[in-house]
Amino acid sequence: MKVGFISLGCSKNLIDTEMGISLFKDHKFEIVNNPEEAEIIVVNTCGFIESAKEEAINTILEMAEYKKKKCRYLVAMGCLVKRYKDELEKSIPEVDLWISLDEYKDFWEKISTLIGQDVDKESYISYRNRTITTGKKMAYLKIAEGCDNYCTYCAIPYIRGRFESRKIEEILEEAKNLADNGYEEIILIAQDTTKYGIDIYGEYKLAELLTKLCRIEKIKWIRFLYAYPESITDELIQTVKKEEKICKYFDIPIQHFSDHILKKMNRKTTKNDIVNVVNKIRKEIPNAILRTTLIVGFPGETEEDFEILKKCVTELKFDRLGCFTYSKEDGTPAAKFENQIHYSTKKKRYRIIMESQKVISDNLLKDKIGNTYDVLIEDITSDGTFYIGRSYMDSPDTDGVIYVANNGEDLIDKFVKCKIVACEEYDLYAEVI
Repeated sequence: MKVGFISLGCSKNLIDTEMGISLFKDHKFEIVNNPEEAEIIVVNTCGFIESAKEEAINTILEMAEYKKKKCRYLVAMGCLVKRYKDELEKSIPEVDLWISLDEYKDFWEKISTLIGQDVDKESYISYRNRTITTGKKMAYLKIAEGCDNYCTYCAIPYIRGRFESRKIEEILEEAKNLADNGYEEIILIAQDTTKYGIDIYGEYKLAELLTKLCRIEKIKWIRFLYAYPESITDELIQTVKKEEKICKYFDIPIQHFSDHILKKMNRKTTKNDIVNVVNKIRKEIPNAILRTTLIVGFPGETEEDFEILKKCVTELKFDRLGCFTYSKEDGTPAAKFENQIHYSTKKKRYRIIMESQKVISDNLLKDKIGNTYDVLIEDITSDGTFYIGRSYMDSPDTDGVIYVANNGEDLIDKFVKCKIVACEEYDLYAEVI
């Protein structure tokens, strides 16, 4: 039978999808990209915020239409199923099987029962067995699951459970296997990568893990995402500074700068803590790229709170910045807070932050003109004029890209030395040297 997968949400969810794909491939199913060809369609859902939930439900309903054609079985898995399985079963009967996160250990048993095959008790979802879907050179590597931070706005601990690190030996084995299969950029992910190891080793182990990963010969770039500011240690900064393979790139989700709001969010840092970490990184690693994410419109956010946020964004000048309007999530403490902010106010504040960042980004990128960088070429524009690539400064799917003038060579999936010749607000243009 032919199987089609749709993976929604974050890169952590994508890894679950990749493990699911491998289970089907191991049992001789054919994986297809066109839902019109699929006899089984699997949707891996996200349930993080309201917009993600809407996207997941709309996608499931869209895929249900294919049951009128070739599709025989529709399966939904993932975070949304974990949160709302009972309600979903009642409201969307077109779905033949709902698989929650805590049922992944029985994933293949449930699939086998659904389609009437003999149950293979030895088959289960495993990090050791996944089909990489992110191209030929870059792969994500999940180093921990869950979260213990319990930020008042966030449902992740209730969906994904407590923070649980994987053992260093297991991660290194997976990374070596990826490198042996040609993957030269490894991106470490977790809900909070900087807490890695605290639960099983009693201390932060990210710096040690990164150092050991750098010893894997075939890896060229190592990147880690979601470094919470309170856990960015001097040891970690020095490790990033001295190890050539580690991209000088910090993704630091700070959410806000007002101490009043940070406390209500149950964040573990103050404005001064965040500013000190940013300044320390920039002092030690002048070419470091700093990315952050913010939330505007959190319950009780006053004009004064917002002005503090806006002022810090303007002064600190993050290289990359994403902004969300606060989303009221079921089961989280903040959903019950008083002084919920009106939608129009949230959108206005969002626009102000993003307009400010657009100017900052444009100015920072102008300073890159004339510089040379190693660029990983991953795609080409539809008209063939430019290759599309990334440097150490760019994380996939979230940051801008580098458009490299097509010089007639076959550069896809290659690292190429390029010189920056122009820029737009978020993207760069380059020529091969």
